[in-house]
Amino acid sequence: MTANFALRIVSTDGQARLGTLRTAHGEIQTPAFMPVGTLGTVKGMTSQALRECGADIVLANAYHLMLRPGSERIARLGGLSQFMSWESPILTDSGGYQVMSLGGLRAIDDDGITFRSHIDGSEHRLTPERAMTVQDQLDSTITMVLDDCTPYPVTREEAAKSMRRSMVWARRCREEFRPRPGYGLFGIVQGSVFPELRAESSDALRAAEFDGYAIGGLAVGEGQQATYQAIEAALPGLPEDAPRYAMGIGRPDDIVGAVQRGIDMFDCVLPTRSGRTGQAFTQRGTLNIRNARHADDPRPLVENCDCPACREHGRAYLHHLIKNGEILGSVLLTWHNLHYYQVLMGELRTAIRKKTLASFVDEFARNWTSGDIEPYS
Repeated sequence: MTANFALRIVSTDGQARLGTLRTAHGEIQTPAFMPVGTLGTVKGMTSQALRECGADIVLANAYHLMLRPGSERIARLGGLSQFMSWESPILTDSGGYQVMSLGGLRAIDDDGITFRSHIDGSEHRLTPERAMTVQDQLDSTITMVLDDCTPYPVTREEAAKSMRRSMVWARRCREEFRPRPGYGLFGIVQGSVFPELRAESSDALRAAEFDGYAIGGLAVGEGQQATYQAIEAALPGLPEDAPRYAMGIGRPDDIVGAVQRGIDMFDCVLPTRSGRTGQAFTQRGTLNIRNARHADDPRPLVENCDCPACREHGRAYLHHLIKNGEILGSVLLTWHNLHYYQVLMGELRTAIRKKTLASFVDEFARNWTSGDIEPYS
């Protein structure tokens, strides 16, 4: 474990863990949700707004930033934290998932990935060593290894080949990574929906001694139960004193179930993307503010919510903004959604500390499936 980068487990409730992750750029209260700022910005949100939402850490993407504006340029400007005016921790995804999504624009071999930029078609080469260099230039608090992100669906043979390639790349990343006090490198468990491959991957990563461990290849269409089974297969082989990160898991009900199973960190574009399309998250599920029934409703999205959308505006106004494509509507709904997620994480932390997680989960499930409040009349 890198010096001054450590997870302190404060309390447990079943498999769920309450902790504090110490880093060079501040502490992260876990379980934690990381807003996604792919290009060094969480769309529609200032850094101050993110702090007010309660975020301890944000996620950015090394693949996108190496293409534009370039990791070398960001390094010259003082690193990503200074570049985006965010003084707290930043985790950067290495780009394995993004490269996978390029389809015919990329070719994978045992040494790395050759791909064409989705921006201008220029050719680039990404290897484990290059991924470490780029994230070092970004000054990422938490660096992710480069992985061969296994698509879904996939055969067991294909999943095994992909996973084992990722394990070789992980060791190369471990060798290339430049240790600094308070900075961490996370390995990524692969293996698709095959429990024995997930277990093999976990064992290989644990032997390489990473600072934290992610479970990748999730939220790609496998369904909730398969997601949980992948988590349950991966966790026994991972160190109990290291942070565990489920990549891309972001539906509130998925997060609650993953926390129950021992996951500490999450990220997803869902709250921000949904905000831009008129979807709001509430304790009673999702709400589509575009629906005509909100046009005359003066009530807030959620009673007693202190985000600006709920504190200062009613549903009718938010409906008007979104229907007319006003930027403010996207900003307000994004703010509300990120606030909702941070409140949810806080409630989960409180329930673990009080050892009332089981009753919290039951109440959450009842509310989540109960539907929105009655139409205004």
